[in-house]
Amino acid sequence: MDKYLVTKEEIEQFEGISKTHFLNDNAKRINKSLGDLTGLTGFGFHIIEIQPGHESTEFHRHYHEDECVYILEGVAEAQIGKEIFSVKAGDFLGYRAGGEAHALRNSTDSLLKCIVVGQRLEHDVGDYPKLKKRIYRQKNMPWNLVDIDAISEPNAGKKT
Repeated sequence: MDKYLVTKEEIEQFEGISKTHFLNDNAKRINKSLGDLTGLTGFGFHIIEIQPGHESTEFHRHYHEDECVYILEGVAEAQIGKEIFSVKAGDFLGYRAGGEAHALRNSTDSLLKCIVVGQRLEHDVGDYPKLKKRIYRQKNMPWNLVDIDAISEPNAGKKT
């Protein structure tokens, strides 16, 4: 990858990729992965657009990866844990590893545009609390999605 610069004009012309979350049919967004265009591997840097009535992702939390969102344009509802906040252009959301579950919903009739940045570690574990699912992600291996209620924790981490 030889590209180090993506100009404003290129970003504006870049159509991005339409994505729907694999666990939430209403989580639809246009994703412009600027980090991918320049060969970044340690973190993702994306401009995302969410149409009215849609969500950014399924409500989730990461155990190992930090993630953040900066609202460029529009208004949304940010669910963080059990609380819902109204967020607008100029607001910043920092989702630390091991913190509360989170998601954004465009609850207005205007486009929501955000910058989303997230780590890309070789492994992560995440929960989808509303669905009672846990995902395990390991480099070079298929992802594993399991029912949280079916997880067995022998000795609960105690050494024997």
